[in-house]
Amino acid sequence: MSTSTADQLAYEVTPTPKATTFPLNQWYVAALSWELKDKPVGRTLLNKPVVLFRMGDGQVAALEDRCCHRALPLSNGTLEEAGVRCGYHGLLFNEVGKCVEIPGQDKIPSKAKVPAYHVRERDQIVWIWFGNEATSAPDCEPPAYDVHSSGRYVFDGSVYHYDAPYQLIHDNLMDLSHLGYVHLKTIGGNARIHMNAEMKIESEGNMVRVVRYMPDSVPPPTYTAAYPFKGNVDRWQEIEFHVSHLRIWTGAVDVGTDAMDAPERGGFHMRGFHGVTPETEITSHYFWTMATNPVSDPDAIKAKVIEQTILTFDEDKEVIEAQFKNMRQFGENPMIDIHVDVGANRARRIIEELKSK
Repeated sequence: MSTSTADQLAYEVTPTPKATTFPLNQWYVAALSWELKDKPVGRTLLNKPVVLFRMGDGQVAALEDRCCHRALPLSNGTLEEAGVRCGYHGLLFNEVGKCVEIPGQDKIPSKAKVPAYHVRERDQIVWIWFGNEATSAPDCEPPAYDVHSSGRYVFDGSVYHYDAPYQLIHDNLMDLSHLGYVHLKTIGGNARIHMNAEMKIESEGNMVRVVRYMPDSVPPPTYTAAYPFKGNVDRWQEIEFHVSHLRIWTGAVDVGTDAMDAPERGGFHMRGFHGVTPETEITSHYFWTMATNPVSDPDAIKAKVIEQTILTFDEDKEVIEAQFKNMRQFGENPMIDIHVDVGANRARRIIEELKSK
């Protein structure tokens, strides 16, 4: 893997990790590209305060969110062509954390620097690398996501902050049987069909895939609002778990018009990207985008799908935060598993194995 000069310098000052309860040597989602505009963004990721920003040439940078002079968060500062300027005494830091200017002082101390993180921007997703050693550099590139760049879909997205651990979000996304109960007004449908859907589960390395089919079912409100179905539909849900994110492809075709497992199937598509990044052990960032394939009026259909997606995710957030609040209230009371939990349990085992490495 080629390494730029900026990456080499960042490697030299990468922060010393503290003990963590999260899988390391991973790319995690730090931001969506359109979040980084004319202001620095401060965000805690895996217990580490980070400031994210763009240089004058558009390059994305990530530093420890603490000025080395008097500890003000650099995210309280301002952006300039050459980097981020502290909002307290004006020290200017470049993309690798080196102080390049101290107002009113010619000599810049060699210790005037802050730790820098390896960061990459790909397909409008900003990724940050967390290694398990002080000198741990990325051993791979961040994942591609050509749904954003292929031109076949229109999409948008945003960020949620959850007062709940990140693995509860994983659990929710890995088990879409809840749609018939939680999302009746949007992407739900008949609850019995959801709970009895044909389901296949596959594992490969650190990936888990759950595929669910619901043939000859009534399309939910979001589907009929966005696509001219003629009646009942053959519906699919494909969920792909990765340690730092999930990819969910859902959709439907008119009954009998296409195979639900055909790679180039037609009909209505919703392709969701779900970047779930721990903030702390009990709070999380949830970066999401939703892409769709309008047959007409793409702006209006995209707006409708995004509106419906937000309503859906609002419902999920309410459930998950209430769930965690109750878990804390009741303590270590045991919980049972049922048939829809197989995929989520496999994902949890992968996380546990990686945390122990």
